[in-house]
Amino acid sequence: MIIGGVIASFAVFNGVYPAVERSSAAVNSAADSVNDRLTSQIQIIEVGDSGTTVDAWVKNIGSSKIDGIENSDIFFGPESSFARISHGGDNSTLPYWDYSLEGGNTRWGQAVTNKMTIHLSSTPEPGTYILKVVIPNGIFDETVFGVK
Repeated sequence: MIIGGVIASFAVFNGVYPAVERSSAAVNSAADSVNDRLTSQIQIIEVGDSGTTVDAWVKNIGSSKIDGIENSDIFFGPESSFARISHGGDNSTLPYWDYSLEGGNTRWGQAVTNKMTIHLSSTPEPGTYILKVVIPNGIFDETVFGVK
């Protein structure tokens, strides 16, 4: 009887323990994700256009660093028809955007400004435009500005 009880206890333990471990890992992962969103914040501090480029200076005003900048989404265009602009480089099809961190920084950490440049196929027409920047974890800022 004692041997049967010990074997039953081990069987229950071996069945329950892995499930508890998986649940614990899932809770920790969810907590990390929530923490990342709570400590992330950006602010578009200035936007300017010059010919076929639009420059936006975006500051990390949160307490966490932002990884995977190239995975951010940028939406740009006139109020009535803005669209997502893909990240790219010199040989990319227009329009595309690229970035450079100001002040010689190599990581988009707290208080670092990121200059995001949108390369267009033509000069924007005069009017009101929307710029929305969404970082990889879904935190965003947007602004409305005029082009003369």
